[in-house]
Amino acid sequence: MSTAAVATRSHQIFERAKLVIPGGVNSPVRSCKSVGAEPTFMDHADGASLFDVDGNKYIDYVGSWGPMILGHRHPRVLEAIETTLKQGTSFGAPCRAEVEMAELICKLMPSIEMVRMVNSGTEATMSAVRLARAFTKRSMIIKFDGCYHGHADSFLVKAGSGLATLGISSSPGAPEEITKLTLSIPFNDPAALKKAFEAHSKEIAAVIIEPIVGNSGLILPAENYLSTVRELCTEHGAVLIFDEVMTGFRVALGGAQDRYKIKPDLTCLGKIIGGGLPVGAYGGRKDIMQMVAPEGPVYQAGTLSGNPLAMAAGIAQLKSLQTHGTYPHLEQTTSRLADGLKGLSKSMQVVSVPGMLGVFFSSKPVTDFESAQKCDTEHFAKVWRALLEKGVYWPPSQFESAFISLVHTKNDIDNTIEAFKDALK
Repeated sequence: MSTAAVATRSHQIFERAKLVIPGGVNSPVRSCKSVGAEPTFMDHADGASLFDVDGNKYIDYVGSWGPMILGHRHPRVLEAIETTLKQGTSFGAPCRAEVEMAELICKLMPSIEMVRMVNSGTEATMSAVRLARAFTKRSMIIKFDGCYHGHADSFLVKAGSGLATLGISSSPGAPEEITKLTLSIPFNDPAALKKAFEAHSKEIAAVIIEPIVGNSGLILPAENYLSTVRELCTEHGAVLIFDEVMTGFRVALGGAQDRYKIKPDLTCLGKIIGGGLPVGAYGGRKDIMQMVAPEGPVYQAGTLSGNPLAMAAGIAQLKSLQTHGTYPHLEQTTSRLADGLKGLSKSMQVVSVPGMLGVFFSSKPVTDFESAQKCDTEHFAKVWRALLEKGVYWPPSQFESAFISLVHTKNDIDNTIEAFKDALK
């Protein structure tokens, strides 16, 4: 597969896109700037594969950035969408599916006693922070360097994901008066968190955290780190918000909070609960969630919240994930890839949890955003381009996690390992 063959029609579409869409893409990381390439425009997908507009096939490790845990075009999800489509696409009124979704989420994540559906992860995190501020009657929040919680003003301080990829530490247009209310501290550093609470104990409304960081590359919490975060929030009366937009129903059926046995006060969800359609949710303790309008005074609304198509797709996906053996199989597939990549290069760190995997080009382990920023991103870009040539669609940024689905086959994994071997030469 030559670069020219890959780029021909994609290049033509990209040239058109740049005339009418900022940067030619609708989300910055898709631009592929950080890997020295133009975006590959996709035509269709099936199972663990993507097919571009030039007819090239790729093993997909982006998975629409997380939702495609069952693979693309899963029959059960498609059937649910098709059945619901015949009844209408949006009502602007309550429907039974949103109640069933809420019941299912509360059942699978016991920390969530009530939940509100929204339309994106950003909307979920933004709403959760507003709610925490109202509940505590405080204004400041703590986030962690390199963690990305969407593009709301409060979060655009030392953020990860596309902001890290593009080298932007904060965004013009986010008022300094708002960003001053956000403290950003190093991940995996309990002393830094203790110091922040000592300085601002009566001002901190919430701590929002990716329990497993996926937006600086994949970074795991150190042993007992999350329990320390939980203890400090309880001690100082701050609301603990887990951003499980990526990890929810992926790293375990009950998310990262189930994997690490930590109970947050609020949880933000997205990705998987929409089955590939736009969706988000936030939920948690009943005494906090009862403050949300119309039951309480904290206003939040959305015309398409609880959209019947998204609810149907998400319910079908969540029910499929409850099948016995699902997560052991996902762990086995992820471990096969991780084990195959480890040892290919002394300068490549491989990090994984079930369903997620990251590589860093560094001779030392990556434990936080600072160490992630020291990695060799130029080498990553070279390897990424070589993988694309070999038919592997890896996330086009050092600061993103790869996603493994339940339908990646042993052959897919072995071919990916061989592609990495060639790319690293």
